[in-house]
Amino acid sequence: MSEELGITVKKNENFSEWYTQVIQKAGLADYAAVGGCMVIKPLGFAIWENMQKVLDKKFKETGVKNAYFPMLIPEQLLKREAEHFEGFVPECAWVTHGGHSKLSERLAIRPTSETIMYETFSKWIRSYRDLPLLINQWCNIMRWETKATKLFLRTKEFLWQEGHTVHKTKEEADERMMMMLKIYKNFVEEYLAIPVLDGRKSESEKFAGALTTTTIEALMTDGKALQMGTSHNLGQHFAKVFGIKFLDKDKKEKYAWQTSWGVSTRMIGALVMVHGDDKGLIIPPKITPIHAVIIPISFEDDKRVLEKSKEIKIILEKNGYTVELDDRKEYTPGWKFNDWELRGIPIRIEIGPEELKTKKLTLFRRDTCKEKKIDEKQLVNEIKSMLDDIQSNLFKRAEKFLSDNITTVKDYDEFKRVVSKKGGFVRACWCSSSECEEKIKEETGATIRIVPFKKEKIFSNCVYCGKKANKVVYFAKSY
Repeated sequence: MSEELGITVKKNENFSEWYTQVIQKAGLADYAAVGGCMVIKPLGFAIWENMQKVLDKKFKETGVKNAYFPMLIPEQLLKREAEHFEGFVPECAWVTHGGHSKLSERLAIRPTSETIMYETFSKWIRSYRDLPLLINQWCNIMRWETKATKLFLRTKEFLWQEGHTVHKTKEEADERMMMMLKIYKNFVEEYLAIPVLDGRKSESEKFAGALTTTTIEALMTDGKALQMGTSHNLGQHFAKVFGIKFLDKDKKEKYAWQTSWGVSTRMIGALVMVHGDDKGLIIPPKITPIHAVIIPISFEDDKRVLEKSKEIKIILEKNGYTVELDDRKEYTPGWKFNDWELRGIPIRIEIGPEELKTKKLTLFRRDTCKEKKIDEKQLVNEIKSMLDDIQSNLFKRAEKFLSDNITTVKDYDEFKRVVSKKGGFVRACWCSSSECEEKIKEETGATIRIVPFKKEKIFSNCVYCGKKANKVVYFAKSY
């Protein structure tokens, strides 16, 4: 990566290098001394904290409570659920020694927490009165990724939340599954300003051990899909393995129904890819740690400019905005402009002798890179209006990109052309055959990202085999 201050490549010319430069130069994250891991820097972590605050509140409003479970999972617990265990074996990191002593049993560093949590749930649940059990934990995850590290998207360790709930009936589990997916969709669209497609995963793409997997999928500006969050109805599968049973009102012992759901720090990667430009990061106002930065432009050490800058900062903070005053003397105003544009802060406020004289302030909005002169008395109203407009504009731009990059195809030759040349989501008819699905994946790299909740009208035969189709699905290459 270039050591120069700004982004040295164009987003549409070298997307991968552009992405890495934005992450590092904007101060979101860096590579760690441990191969395949990352250091999340203060700006990146502040964005994650804001995501946590919003989601945590939304979870708790539905009755969910936070807890914490160990990160070390005995191998025998993982093995008790064969399908789940086999699905994660290639990604497991194992602890084999404690100090100088070899352990009698290997311990996995959690790739996910179903087994360790469900062993405990079986002790907590005895009666229908104990249900529903609604638990979430914010934690780190270790999956031994062997592919090249891509900050926030592909690292061995990452941060996430994982919700796990237990219910009396399938209907209650289905309701919770859809409730959490709706929370994710609303959060990603309203706060991150990223439009998504939602639906179910195919049988081959669903979570190991799940009855049903639902998902929200976003489209990155390089034409690849990114899974933003998933919500699963796990059925009674894990309940039967781990003995999660309850005595119902009819005095009969029954196996419980379960769900799990989660999102991770990969949402930060999506935010970069969807909204960033050749100048760097653009942070949506509803999730930004800093709403505005004030740049004093003073000549001959004019103290009045700095005093006015501090006054403006206090006014905005009293109105609930987070504001940074960049009064570093070792950098020029132009250097600071570029630096804060790189970091993606929504609004820049410029204050100099001209602003003092006219009692007008210069506002710069990061999404359009346009300036606006405003009356100082209108500052608070203008800041609110501008932030709202930036949030709306970012979503509309992303929504148009998504719409423009959903392509309907009727035959396999056209399918292959779209996948290889244009990218994006490819809408096609499918016969529900896993063989056709696997062949498409092998030959094009595209997978079924969603099966829409609402069945869409069949418009052709199966895009691969040409036989009668029974589903319309959305394919894409993905991260």
